[in-house]
Amino acid sequence: MSEHGQVASDFSSPQTIEIVGITYRQLDYWTRTELVTSTAQGAEGSGSRRRYSYNDLLELKLIKRLLDEGIALQRVREVFDYLRDELGEEVASADLVINGNQSLLVRTDEQILDALRQGQGALYLRMEGLIEEVEAAVRELPVEEPLPVDTAEPQTGASTAQTGS
Repeated sequence: MSEHGQVASDFSSPQTIEIVGITYRQLDYWTRTELVTSTAQGAEGSGSRRRYSYNDLLELKLIKRLLDEGIALQRVREVFDYLRDELGEEVASADLVINGNQSLLVRTDEQILDALRQGQGALYLRMEGLIEEVEAAVRELPVEEPLPVDTAEPQTGASTAQTGS
């Protein structure tokens, strides 16, 4: 990741939507429908908050880029199924070429040229560019203040009132 001073290892939903450039509604829908997961901390019941890892941000940025390029959401789901089958957790470890209904992972210039020669209208997504965009957005993010911790003594419910005689 970045060599910049103190960079967070996980990100709140508001930070995530700011970094990736999506709406809360998109983030919530993609998470609820399991296109992405909040791997840093999942929501566990009412009032809990999801937290997203750096890798989650890269996945979200890739999803946004595919949608911006006109790829239908169902096709994006298929691409991510392919990526996860081939790469596991490291979705950003190879570049992606989408050629019609085919998704290809490419790691070398030769593979890129071969993939692009196979057909017209191929879309080439360079992961390094996405990584640079996410890192730049993370560096610009204000430091998130930690939630206050309640240090008060727990109440036992016992009354401290004096009893009369």
